[in-house]
Amino acid sequence: MTAAAPLTFRDAVTADADALVALVESAYRGDDSRAGWTTEADILEGQRTDPQGVLDVIENPGSRLLTVERDGTIVACCQLEHRDDHAYFGMFAVSPALQGAGLGKVIIAEAERFVRETWGVREMHMTVISVREELIAWYERRGYRRTGKMSPFPYGDERFGIPQRDDLQFELLVKPLG
Repeated sequence: MTAAAPLTFRDAVTADADALVALVESAYRGDDSRAGWTTEADILEGQRTDPQGVLDVIENPGSRLLTVERDGTIVACCQLEHRDDHAYFGMFAVSPALQGAGLGKVIIAEAERFVRETWGVREMHMTVISVREELIAWYERRGYRRTGKMSPFPYGDERFGIPQRDDLQFELLVKPLG
């Protein structure tokens, strides 16, 4: 068995927007997302993001959209945003075909290293839909802790999807970066 090609980390550029939307959608929505374990297909239909949402992150001077490639193909991404004394981690997607092979662990570790060394922050924050117990457990194994602080899901705003249940909310997860 040959070793997998190395990963390349870089900032997204505007030309990546369509490929990044396709990646995020494939990881979370629709039947394609069921190939991986991060699917939200049973709780949300519709879109997860759109080209404008991706461009907003790319063009925001306080954030970056970390893009991960293998053999010239985008295989993962995550949003990193500098927010005062902490960084926000979001829009995390790994190609469903590559989920479960340890790629997510490598990417989140690189994201944490970057925000600690570049922005000097000591905490990473993220929000996760509170009913996503398996995903929250994965983040807990990476050192993130549930805070119990909830924020409402944007019901009625189809840019974030079409909820299939009425109990969705986001929980804040926090990790000290030391």
